[in-house]
Amino acid sequence: MNNTQELEAKYGLPSKVIFCKRCVISNQRPASEVEFKHNIKTKKVTMNIGEDGICDACKYAEKKEEISWEQREKELVQLLDKHRKNDGSYDCIVPGSGGKDSVYAAHILKYKYGMHPLTVTWPPILYTDYGYLNFKNWIEVGGFDNITFKQNGKVMKLLTRLSFENLFHPFQTFILGQKNIAPKIALKYNIPLIFYGENEAEYGNPIKDNKSSLRDKAYFSMQNLDEIYLGGVSIGELREKHAVDLADLQCFLPPDYKELEKSDIEVHYLGYYLKWIPQEAYYYAVEHANFQARPFRTEGTYSKYVSIDDKIDDLNYYNIFIKYGIGRCTYDASQEIRNKHLTREEGMALVKKFDGEFPQKYFKEVMNYLGMDQDYFYELQDKFRSPHLWKKVDGEWKLRHTVNKDGADD
Repeated sequence: MNNTQELEAKYGLPSKVIFCKRCVISNQRPASEVEFKHNIKTKKVTMNIGEDGICDACKYAEKKEEISWEQREKELVQLLDKHRKNDGSYDCIVPGSGGKDSVYAAHILKYKYGMHPLTVTWPPILYTDYGYLNFKNWIEVGGFDNITFKQNGKVMKLLTRLSFENLFHPFQTFILGQKNIAPKIALKYNIPLIFYGENEAEYGNPIKDNKSSLRDKAYFSMQNLDEIYLGGVSIGELREKHAVDLADLQCFLPPDYKELEKSDIEVHYLGYYLKWIPQEAYYYAVEHANFQARPFRTEGTYSKYVSIDDKIDDLNYYNIFIKYGIGRCTYDASQEIRNKHLTREEGMALVKKFDGEFPQKYFKEVMNYLGMDQDYFYELQDKFRSPHLWKKVDGEWKLRHTVNKDGADD
């Protein structure tokens, strides 16, 4: 532990920076990076690291080794048999963009378990060439029907810029749309099951998420329009100040609570029933849908096949590094340590080498898309640094504390 109580900790983050003893994540990781309101004082749930120094994600990885996956698969088959349709209609929805996880989920449900999935896509803001190829291969090589909802480009650009300026989180409204599209389609076509891939507990989200399903439908629904903010801006301000029609915001908003509550729709994590290992999902996607990794190393980390379909994704991970002191390599290495593909020492070395690397490749293109001056970006970057995480040393910003104990205050 370290003593930083006197320094301001933004975003409701813990003032003491603690690193997990088993992986390389810190207690600064927010449990959810979707912020409905722009209020940096709001109390947020962050990664829990217990008195034993082990994070929840590592504890869950340990529990996965004790689970009877044979029994879990039987539970899955019972669930599928309950909802399986043989009249030519769809019996489940798999949302995704053709990344390794959505390819794995849709393919195994259809070809191993005999389900009839409809795939649903909320497309990336700025597709990469290889990301779009993977999407096409998912549908055409994998063999799936697909509904893609293309957002109003003008509104998507506005909300992305507002998310950037107000939250330093360009994916905030994108994630909301991505989360909400599946239950809306399920309601429209009366499809009883929605399958997401990995259980959120894999990454240390609250232990209540460690379930087979999310039965609290309010999680996916809208009850009070006045309480929803998009890009850190209220719906009212978007309509009045930015002249955005409510109809153009509907795709980002959850379905009506009463309508969803009356339905029989169930939302499940396939990762609850089948042991989920990201590397294995990648190999499966390569074999069954010709999934292609990036032709170069992703900036900020050592991997080539995780979150590669949107050009903004690299900058989004960099912004997370600025806000929370956790870079893309920290996420990748922690996951691979939990799955015993890296040692902690190897993960620490990778974090030292790659965490915080600036994503140059698509930076200018993203700035052009947003209509944002590069100097303005750097001003925003410094505005969103939390004093308890960052310190200026000889004119350069340094993390106060790192997993390698070479921070400015270590």
